[in-house]
Amino acid sequence: MELPKNIQHQIQQFQQAQQQAQAITMQKQSVDMQIKETEKALEELKKVEGDTDVYKTAGNLLIKVNQEEVTVELEDKIETLKLREKSVKRQEERIMAKLQEMQTTIQEAMQGSGMSPGLGN
Repeated sequence: MELPKNIQHQIQQFQQAQQQAQAITMQKQSVDMQIKETEKALEELKKVEGDTDVYKTAGNLLIKVNQEEVTVELEDKIETLKLREKSVKRQEERIMAKLQEMQTTIQEAMQGSGMSPGLGN
């Protein structure tokens, strides 16, 4: 038995939303990793004595920098990344709620057309 066109369309939209959710999850993981790396760098920087030379990368170069400036820069970066993390979490929550709603709608439509809710029919 072939699925009605409206249900096929709903399933396609559901699959697209799943792909969006996957992309958002990957973004979240990337931001989380950047936060951890930046926090680790800041932690290591704070262990360094004040008169020790500090360098940062700029492309393929290592550039000598002021320790205090880099500390402020890293703290600002962490703050920005945490804001991004909150934004991505909200996106993730919204897409997951949308997926749940879409799944329910598809199941109801399939039951209404006399099909079982398993998407493999």
